[in-house]
Amino acid sequence: MFDTFEREAFRLETLDDYSKSGNVDAYRTFLARESQPADYNEGWVSELRSHTSKGKRVYRVHVLSRPLTPYLRFELGWGYQKNMMGGEEFFILDTTEQPNPLEGVPDFWLMDETPVVMHYDESGAFADQEVLSEDRAGEFVAYRDTAMAHSVPFPKWWAKHGGE
Repeated sequence: MFDTFEREAFRLETLDDYSKSGNVDAYRTFLARESQPADYNEGWVSELRSHTSKGKRVYRVHVLSRPLTPYLRFELGWGYQKNMMGGEEFFILDTTEQPNPLEGVPDFWLMDETPVVMHYDESGAFADQEVLSEDRAGEFVAYRDTAMAHSVPFPKWWAKHGGE
């Protein structure tokens, strides 16, 4: 579906650890305190550019609380920083000092008006995805709108909390 959306692709992330769902080698490199490879995530950055250069919006909100897990330090410090070069926008909904307005809402993509729920196993490994019918779009648009209303742009959040 990532190749067919026409206007926007929104992602809600709710987990503190996706380390078993991709970029496993890069995560190990990060944990070993080695330098980020120059070509890290370059395939995804190219994919992003192919969409954002056509005026399509790709953006996400990550619901999290501090202190950050090692995985979140990796994802935000390496992944988000790199992916912004492809035009992806990031926002943080920090629940450290506020209630989570999306408690119980699953990870999902909203591809234009089509919700796609992401399923993970107990270890955080990606299990499968479930494409929902467009008659459920209103529910997921409301989740997106709530996430955006309670989040702040990642660069602003990272400047304040990235060193914690």
